Amino acid sequence: MKRAQSDETHGRVGIFYCMEQIELLNLNKNKASLKNAPLAARMSPKTLEDFFGQENILGGPKLLRRLIESDRITSVIFYGPPGTGKSALSRIIANRSSAYFEETNAVTIGIADIRKIIEQAKQRLEINSQKTILLLDEIHHFNKTQQDALLPSVEKGIITLIGITTENPFFYVNQALISRSTLFEFKPLEDPALEKIMDNALRDKERGFGSYSVELTDDAKTHILKQSNGDARRLLNALETGVLSTKPDAGGKIVFDINVAQESLQKKMISYDKAGDEHYDHISAFIKSMRGSDPDAALYWMAKMLHAGEDPRFVARRIIICASEDVGNADPHALMLAAAALQAVEFVGMPEARIPLAQAAAYVACAPKSNAAYLAIDKALYSVANDKSRSVPNHLKDANLDSKERGHGQGYKYPHDFPGHWVEQEYWPNPVKLYEPTNEGYEAKIKERISNLRKGKDSQKNTAQKK
Repeated sequence: MKRAQSDETHGRVGIFYCMEQIELLNLNKNKASLKNAPLAARMSPKTLEDFFGQENILGGPKLLRRLIESDRITSVIFYGPPGTGKSALSRIIANRSSAYFEETNAVTIGIADIRKIIEQAKQRLEINSQKTILLLDEIHHFNKTQQDALLPSVEKGIITLIGITTENPFFYVNQALISRSTLFEFKPLEDPALEKIMDNALRDKERGFGSYSVELTDDAKTHILKQSNGDARRLLNALETGVLSTKPDAGGKIVFDINVAQESLQKKMISYDKAGDEHYDHISAFIKSMRGSDPDAALYWMAKMLHAGEDPRFVARRIIICASEDVGNADPHALMLAAAALQAVEFVGMPEARIPLAQAAAYVACAPKSNAAYLAIDKALYSVANDKSRSVPNHLKDANLDSKERGHGQGYKYPHDFPGHWVEQEYWPNPVKLYEPTNEGYEAKIKERISNLRKGKDSQKNTAQKK
């Protein structure tokens, strides 16, 4: 029995030794390939001191910084836009930690690969007491079964998971896995952080362009910072493209001017996903800007959505809803113009459709506002769903079939037969006020008319009572 245990132990040690040899070969291979890697990969920060941005989660005594510095990192999920440092920070954690670091991508592995990683992690823990950190990039591509396969090992501490995603983890990651992880949101990088990253790339002789003579003009620098849109990878790719594609002058200097910068960044990349958070956030900002009577903000958010490829018909539909919900009868023309804009969009298509969309959005934003009709229908629906049901008064019922037998329609007063085309009569039992017009725009006239009609109704009641 003892010998069997000894053989088993020797076998597992042999397996672990082979694993170490493979890992060492992979490490040497990775070092060699890094020399030919893109600038963004070469300039990836190695320490926390070289990591710029994300002060919201790393600045001062923040939790994540304390966990990294004390080598007490627990399972985490990093989420946010591309090029904001999620992978770079994960590798910094790996460099500082005594744990073994395994990096993979959810797109390229399956259940069998997960089980193999977990088994190797178990062996490291049992034989060498070494923990394993698993960096799983694009974790949102894992389906429920694949995520469930990770769950027991994460829960038992066999692996420490660092999940990375550009999507909202609350939509794409199992709640059970989220509950066992700490979530950290990465924001688009601010210009000061991007500027430091750019300066480092130009100064660093080993990994960057420090051995080159590069003159980066101020306007070129400003252009790259602005067009990078908070994405460090995009910034470094543009810098690399410009430097390597520009011939040195007679003195050996590479002049990186605004023309080079514009060519290196042909089109600004917009962070916008038509099926994710960015879609809902931008349309929300668009509607709230129109509701808040800010045509400039409304046009900007609309332009950003159209630039990113949003369906212009979707934008038009939202303008129609806002025209009715937020403008309403304060300016009845808003709904007509919005509906006409949708017709125009379907008729002419993009890019010309941007013009009627802009006209409608600007009109709705500038129009007087009233949500009285919107509130009224919600009150009515609530009453229908919760109050005692009201029956149609007999005099309002259809008289075509049951006028003689059941008295339907008898006693109905035709308003056009009376002065002012109005007469007091009951239109529903136990009436309450649902529509309460405001004093905004045209609705003020509606309010005045309704008020006068109600006064006339009260006057008729008083006259009837005196008689």
